[in-house]
Formats: sequence, C-alpha cells, structure tokens
Amino acid sequence: MADPTRRAIFEKLASGSMNASSLREGIEISQPAVSQHLSVLRNAKLVREERTGRFVNYEVDPDGLVLIAEWLAMYRTYWPARIDALKNLLRDMDQ
Repeated sequence: MADPTRRAIFEKLASGSMNASSLREGIEISQPAVSQHLSVLRNAKLVREERTGRFVNYEVDPDGLVLIAEWLAMYRTYWPARIDALKNLLRDMDQ
C-alpha cells in the first residue's frame, strides 16, 4: 500500500466494484501496470476478483481488511506511550 498509485486504485475500489479499464480512468498508467498493482493487492488479500465470462471486476475484500485491523490492534497499545515519551522529550528540549 506504500505505492501512491496502488492506494489510488484501492480507494477507487472502496466506492464499489470496477473493471481494470474503469480503474485506469483519471490515472496516468498503462493497462499492464494496473494489472500488476491489482495482482499485488490480490496477493495481499485486499482485493478480490469476480469473473463473469471474459469480464473481470475487482472489489475490496473485507476479510483482508479484517486481517490488517487485527495486525494494527496489536500495536495500538504501543503507540500512546511512545508518543507521550516523544512529547516529553520535545518539551524538555524546548526548556
């Protein structure tokens, strides 16, 4: 998700199911590049595809988002203490 184009594709899919051509609209990117980004998102289990005949639509996979939320939850307790320590350090540096 670090790639800005990949994030843009994912954000477009958050509004609903789309095919690869629709995902290219408004983004200066080739069809093979879109396919590559979609492949990364599928492998990360963030996007799933639905084939109807020769047509393929992509959509956000909610199960993949649950995995991310669970992973982030492990670190949720870690960050407040670290941020407080940073605030204290910065305050001490100002004095």
